[in-house]
Amino acid sequence: MIPERLRLLREKMAAAGIDMYMVTSADFHNSEYVGSYFKTRAFITGFTGSAGTAIITQDAAYLWTDGRYFIQAAEQLQDTTVTLMKMGQDGVPTVNEFILDNIKEGQTLGFDGRTVSASTGDELRQKLEKKGASIRYQQDLVGEIWEDRPALSAEPVFELDVTYAGKSRAEKCADVRKAMAENEADVFVLTSLDDIAWLLNIRGGDVDYNPVVLSYVMFTGDEIRLYANAGCFNEAVTAALAADGVHIYPYNDVYADIRALADGTKVMLDRGRVNFQAVMDVPAGAKVLDMVNPTYLPKALKNPVEVENEKAAHIQDGIAVTRFIYWLKHTIGKEKITEMSAAGKMEEFRQMGKNYLGQSFAPIVSYGAHAAMCHYSPSEESDIEIEPHGFALADTGGQYLEGTTDITRTFAVGPLTYEQKHHYTLVLRGHLQLAAAKFLYGCTGVALDYACRQPLWDEGLDYNHGTGHGVGYLLNVHEGPNSFRYRIVPGHNAVLEEGMITSNEPGLYLEGQYGIRIENLIVCRKDVKNEYGQFMAFDNLTFVPFEPEAVLPEEMTAKERALYNAYMEEVYQKISPYLPAEEAAWLREETHSI
Repeated sequence: MIPERLRLLREKMAAAGIDMYMVTSADFHNSEYVGSYFKTRAFITGFTGSAGTAIITQDAAYLWTDGRYFIQAAEQLQDTTVTLMKMGQDGVPTVNEFILDNIKEGQTLGFDGRTVSASTGDELRQKLEKKGASIRYQQDLVGEIWEDRPALSAEPVFELDVTYAGKSRAEKCADVRKAMAENEADVFVLTSLDDIAWLLNIRGGDVDYNPVVLSYVMFTGDEIRLYANAGCFNEAVTAALAADGVHIYPYNDVYADIRALADGTKVMLDRGRVNFQAVMDVPAGAKVLDMVNPTYLPKALKNPVEVENEKAAHIQDGIAVTRFIYWLKHTIGKEKITEMSAAGKMEEFRQMGKNYLGQSFAPIVSYGAHAAMCHYSPSEESDIEIEPHGFALADTGGQYLEGTTDITRTFAVGPLTYEQKHHYTLVLRGHLQLAAAKFLYGCTGVALDYACRQPLWDEGLDYNHGTGHGVGYLLNVHEGPNSFRYRIVPGHNAVLEEGMITSNEPGLYLEGQYGIRIENLIVCRKDVKNEYGQFMAFDNLTFVPFEPEAVLPEEMTAKERALYNAYMEEVYQKISPYLPAEEAAWLREETHSI
């Protein structure tokens, strides 16, 4: 199937005079997760992971992805003729390096400019011109061969009340107007879906798990234009938007309106977030003001209302996941449980929660060797039984009106070896150390990542993913600019500010054996302030028990044991009042001190 699709694509390339074609994972909004209409990279390579870029030439095809997906990609690319390029590994060039090294003078690189960021497109255009090569950015060649391509999503839109958002749409838009004035901008173009949803206090369902609306926004001198499918907005939402000066225009009209801007117009946009097509459509006589979207950082700084709501959401989520653990522990070995049936049971418990809207990402429920594939998600083809021995892992999350959750727990579903317990304890120690970190204001996640990895690094072990990512408020489960990682990644190394919510998720993965990950969400807050400056700290949002059967207390420091005991007691105090008596009694034992 994939070889035939590649053959058809190569025919289109030859007819268009394109020698090398790039297919990204993005939609027109540079989103991490995309709707089915936009999954061109999965269609042409067979690799279904959320991150990756394909390069196709007339005689070869390549797929770049990161460490989360090495194992999955290797399996899915078998018999496709597509070569896996493991990003970040020795000897593996970046996508751009590969393009520049392999394209020849006079040749042409093609891609759909709506699915490539302006910054990436600009870099390629400038460097290829120096080589005497060129680009064509209005070429959706995969779309031309995708006969049964799904339609663009058109899910209903709802308004997020200020009791959940904490700040009105009018106030947020006024802040944008202020930023425009400070930068002497006439027009502001915003294309990132989570920024638009946050700014306008609207939510939808156009991307699985991410409650966003397919849309663009353009601020002009006297109007806020929202380019979207008007049929997705009911009369009440449309009227509420109009009352704040927001008017709806057809989704694709944004490009024509950009091209129609008058000479001398100063257009504010973020080249790292807006797509290449949109920037290329800005008239030559207009001026582009490249700056970070004025919504980007405010969105990450959860206001006090959002923080309190998130605490409530995590109590609901904690009840669901704790009840799932009880069910799993008391059912394993008595009836058949598979990865998919376990994921379904988890969803049943979440659906019992107040204001639950759905999952925040595809559930990662895995057993044994499957858990060593960091972001494996079970399917009908891969689903296996969870047997009563070793580790099972569940990385799941929910969307509530009160916020977004993301939690990972590794369970002992039967007897464990000393090695398994030792490895679990190493991961747990790092998790506890990061959660308890106190630091001077000005630190980024790069400065704190070592607190989590140190127990593993001491033994020459590591995990091939970031330690933590920012999380949106009833939005994307992955949100910048805050993160924990030891590698510096542009745009994801922000100073940690009060109100930022970040995941704390160290892990360890032994290919072919088992995987371990422990994840809570933590919120940054101000701590003491003294002559040395403002100190910062974290509060846990997630309250679900760790796995006591996998813990080796003798391998923990006294401080780590105290942190463990304090957390487990807090879990009991916060969650047990909502459990049936039998489950509450079990939780009391599960959270015993060590």
